[in-house]
Amino acid sequence: MIECDIKNEKERLDALYRMELEDTPAEEAFDRITRLAKSVLEAPIVLVSLIDSNRQWFKSNQGLDADETPRDVAFCDYTIRNPEPMVVENALLDERFADNPLVVGKPGIRFYAGVPLRTRDGQNIGTLCAIDLKPREISEKQLNVLEDLARLVVDEMELRLIATTDSLTGTLSRRAFREAAARDLARAKRKGFALSCAVLDIDHFKSVNDTVGHAGGDLVLQEVVAVCRRNLRKSDYIGRIGGEEFAIILQDTDENAALHVAERMRLGIQELAVEYSGKAVPVTASFGVVGLTPAISSLEELLQEADTAMYVAKADGRNRVVGSDEFEQAVNAA
Repeated sequence: MIECDIKNEKERLDALYRMELEDTPAEEAFDRITRLAKSVLEAPIVLVSLIDSNRQWFKSNQGLDADETPRDVAFCDYTIRNPEPMVVENALLDERFADNPLVVGKPGIRFYAGVPLRTRDGQNIGTLCAIDLKPREISEKQLNVLEDLARLVVDEMELRLIATTDSLTGTLSRRAFREAAARDLARAKRKGFALSCAVLDIDHFKSVNDTVGHAGGDLVLQEVVAVCRRNLRKSDYIGRIGGEEFAIILQDTDENAALHVAERMRLGIQELAVEYSGKAVPVTASFGVVGLTPAISSLEELLQEADTAMYVAKADGRNRVVGSDEFEQAVNAA
């Protein structure tokens, strides 16, 4: 195989991960496109392939008996390295692929036509590709249709991203957060993984809006989210669940570790130097943190306990992080 570098691979992977599509179930919106491509190109295999750091994974799969392949044997890994479609009429005669395991072994690829899935910020995150098990050609008309369908795939991805993202802060919308959190909670309970939830509320946010107006308040929200993101991993995520209230899921993280993360975020928010219209805006936030336990059976219960812990933090003077131990003590004292 011939090696060639991708410029800005980190930015490309960031664009892919923002879509939050990997390892999600098949969806009719994408399958409809691959079925159409299969019909127009009369190809036995059509795929929506997403390329991450070490594999290609198929969001939509017509005709191939696999969910993914290693990246280092993927034809699509070549396609994403250029802005134009890639066509291989006979893989046995192409020095890049003649000894490829997918050519000399199953499924026995001979023909390949792939179009990069290019996001609006110019990153090729995968392909829409058609595959045949015999050498063949592709007409200009067919290739044009494949390009149009690839654009529809990207449009569908980006429309979903817009629908699941809070337009002001870039966090997950309330609905999208709850869907993702419910899925990950079920996974954690099924496999016995750790998971924690943090709920934070910006202290005295009404006075922020009263002092610097809603535009200044919007800036504060954005700065708070930026602090949180700097302290989170790619596997963690944050959603806006209220006006100035956010929830965070920390995967594979027990409550003790989550408390440390929340404390770093609290300190970072406290140290913010937000200024709007010549006015300094002091910012603090209160956090409630709860780890998943066998007694918690649903997302509603997890969020409720974290939310209640956050209100304990507010009642105790704000600008604090409260975990389940303090929360239980406050409940028992009441």
